[in-house]
Amino acid sequence: MSQKRRFGASSEKTDCEQLRLFNEVEAEAQPLLAEPTIEKITYQRHKQKGRREAILSDLPVETVEYRLPEEEQVCPSCGGPLHEMSTEVRRELKVIPAQVKVAEHVRLVYSCRRCEQEEINTPVVTAPMPAPVLKGSLASPSALAYIMTPKYVEGMPLYRQEQQFARLGIGLSRQTLANWMLYGAKNCIFRPKSSTDSGTIRPPIPIELVH
Repeated sequence: MSQKRRFGASSEKTDCEQLRLFNEVEAEAQPLLAEPTIEKITYQRHKQKGRREAILSDLPVETVEYRLPEEEQVCPSCGGPLHEMSTEVRRELKVIPAQVKVAEHVRLVYSCRRCEQEEINTPVVTAPMPAPVLKGSLASPSALAYIMTPKYVEGMPLYRQEQQFARLGIGLSRQTLANWMLYGAKNCIFRPKSSTDSGTIRPPIPIELVH
């Protein structure tokens, strides 16, 4: 009896809890209860507008107009004069290849006619002129930038640049290009230290890149 009292009630309780666990679906189900509404969200992805305009916003614009000659501005139906109703615009990217030209620096030298006629010593005044990048060379700041940028930024070998100049009608050997690049790297990008410098590297000289 003692064992029955210990285990009997507990056994009945366990059976009820187990039955309630397996009957949870039937106990919780409410067929007449309305289900919550489901919100359906749809969207359409539109093509981004203004992207082309943003790309072209900083570029210069060259406008080419196509007009009918005055003698052709006649209506083909009634023969009356035509007027400008609207325009059609088409945009294209126009690429201008590299152009090479000779920059000839001419410095004028001045003298005094009165001193030439009356004085023994005649002063000579020379107009100031920028110093060349490399004395006795055809190299210019734009030429140095033009050969150094493809070499160090794009990894283009000098023999290919030599071929490019040849197609432009300029005979520059890769040895000449190499000499220019060495001089530019030492004297234009990393300028030599002077007695007034506080560090080993001075600010680079701006080099103009011209295409």
